Amino acid sequence: MSVENRIRWLHKRIADRRYPNASRLAERFGISHRQAQRDVDFLKNSMGAPLSYDAARRGFYYTEEFSLPSYTVLASDQDYVDTVTGAPGRLAEEEFVQMEIPYTAVLHIPDKLTRIELQRFIVGEEARGDYICEFQNVEMFLGVLFNTERPLTVKKPGWLRERLVAAARRVLEHHKES
Repeated sequence: MSVENRIRWLHKRIADRRYPNASRLAERFGISHRQAQRDVDFLKNSMGAPLSYDAARRGFYYTEEFSLPSYTVLASDQDYVDTVTGAPGRLAEEEFVQMEIPYTAVLHIPDKLTRIELQRFIVGEEARGDYICEFQNVEMFLGVLFNTERPLTVKKPGWLRERLVAAARRVLEHHKES
């Protein structure tokens, strides 16, 4: 089975609150426990999943809502390329396959002009003024959010809100007058 299938299986079980662990992942796909742990680490560290371990249930769970982002896996099925940081894996010279799984976010957009401006990302409404957005590229989406003229709030996921705040801080730091 491919890395894509393992990550999807793991994500689905976690999202369904079934508390999978590396041992179950290894058993299900016939891989080593070490490879299963690398898959878990990849989901948490490279994909930004808000993953935690419940010792009583002996499995993983999400601490907040999370959807699988877009990522790239190498054809060798043994290594990863992080599209967020651009850091190549050790086999980055090999042919690779792009999986187009969109990121999902919920934005509070209080005004109509901003909603119109972001319409290409909006796929639904969670609550009055809270819009579900999908996008393929984090940096591009953050750039669009930076360029909106009116205020908006990233409600979910927390990692996207943190990246937006960190980027804003970097911009402010680089433009301070001495």
